[in-house]
Amino acid sequence: MKNYTDTDKLIGSVKKIHMIGIGGSGMCPIAEILHTLGYRLTGSDNNQTETLSRVQAMGVPVTVGHFAENVHGAELVVYSAAIMQDNPELVEARRLGIPTVERSLMLGYLTRRYDNVIGVCGTHGKTTTSSMITQILLEAKCDPSAVIGGKLPAIDGYGRCGQSDTMVCESCEYVDTFLQLSPDIAVLLNVDNDHMEYFKTMDNLVASFHKFLSFAGKAVIVNGDDERALTAARGVTAKVITFGRGSHNDYYAENITMEHGAFAHFDVMHGGRLLLTATLSVPGEHNVYNAMAAITAALTVGVAPQDIADSLPHFGGAGRRFEILGRRGGITVADDYAHHPSELRVTLETAKKMDFNRVIAVFQPFTYSRTAMLMDDFAEVLSIADRVVLSEIMGSREKNTYGVYSSQLADKIDGSVWFNTFDEIADYIAANAEEGDLVITLGCGDIYKAAKLILQKYDNK
Repeated sequence: MKNYTDTDKLIGSVKKIHMIGIGGSGMCPIAEILHTLGYRLTGSDNNQTETLSRVQAMGVPVTVGHFAENVHGAELVVYSAAIMQDNPELVEARRLGIPTVERSLMLGYLTRRYDNVIGVCGTHGKTTTSSMITQILLEAKCDPSAVIGGKLPAIDGYGRCGQSDTMVCESCEYVDTFLQLSPDIAVLLNVDNDHMEYFKTMDNLVASFHKFLSFAGKAVIVNGDDERALTAARGVTAKVITFGRGSHNDYYAENITMEHGAFAHFDVMHGGRLLLTATLSVPGEHNVYNAMAAITAALTVGVAPQDIADSLPHFGGAGRRFEILGRRGGITVADDYAHHPSELRVTLETAKKMDFNRVIAVFQPFTYSRTAMLMDDFAEVLSIADRVVLSEIMGSREKNTYGVYSSQLADKIDGSVWFNTFDEIADYIAANAEEGDLVITLGCGDIYKAAKLILQKYDNK
């Protein structure tokens, strides 16, 4: 039984909501669901992005820029975690006595409207796995709602409002925001050293994941090959189901082959019995784990093995997850959300196994704290690429109290270069990329704009 909070009662009593940062990947799907549920929305954001355009296309009035008058007339203001407390709209809302809630509280409210919430957490792979589960459920006619951190082509969006009691919810551990959610089935993919500026120690991070898993009333699905994930699952009251590659897991992958060097084909086993054969259309051996998590979740909610097997080849990935944006003059331009050294490693290793002449990595470091704390790790994994191009660090929610700059990272990578602007990056690529190369932009900020500029440079040649 889910317990409604005072915030839930507040949200349920209003109709007109203003959303600050409405174009963010975490805010956009919430806006889509609220809009479908009949809430009257307005929004604002600093930059005109693809996600912001999607919100505008729904008919939601949006202002580019943050101004105090934007909140006038709102009954509730929702803001993303990236919004500073001195934001003029937040300040004005508080002056007027308009209630304000952080995005995770709104998402928590939505998870309590559904009886069968699949919350997907973990340091890496959340968006891909959430997207994969959503697509499986859609093709199995389960009509789920979904909140995903990337665009899923199958729904042409970042979220959807279905008619069933099932919801797939990407659940992010950043500053413990996922502890506002109420999953019925919790999926833990892995536990790695990210957001250490907040968690400070791995023990604290594991404890946070444990608390999230303890919320699940029906089942906990955990990567049985990840020791930290298993530690996080110890002591939870719900049934624990493990997945992975080892036969000690409840569900495990066997007979793995990599077609064309990048696309996994494998058998899914349960208790020594073959359940289904999976063929993936997303590159990288790491996606075996993401797929096994999605398969286990789908089986747990009752999807037939054959329906899962039929669906998997149709999943070509979520937006910004090794997304091929275009090919020009024999050069392939792709974009990926990887922003942690572990993610960069698997993305670049996957790219190197594919049929490209060279891999040119264009990386935008995200947050000063992560760049400073993991500087040597970034240098090591980026060196997997044949050529490295860096943009300046995107500070986002932070100020540069660390005194860290991309030039310092570039000094640690042989032959790398860095530029202040995306236009300079695009000019460099246009002058230096060769036929057969893969140019892949990497990072969770707005580096995808550089990829689009690169394509424009070739179109204008």
